[in-house]
Amino acid sequence: MDAQLLIIIALFAAALFYLGRRLWLVFAAKGQAGCAKGCGGACGAALDVEALQRTIEARTASH
Repeated sequence: MDAQLLIIIALFAAALFYLGRRLWLVFAAKGQAGCAKGCGGACGAALDVEALQRTIEARTASH
């Protein structure tokens, strides 16, 4: 085999591995808590919508 062909095959295999790993991390992260970035929910994933709604309703009722 030609050296250029081996380099192309190696680059293609590396690209497939990279894309496969990225897809695996995206789908594996859906079963975990928090967001896909791994920040542990600090980016808003742990937002308490019910508490926010109660605060909004209390402020609108007081006006």
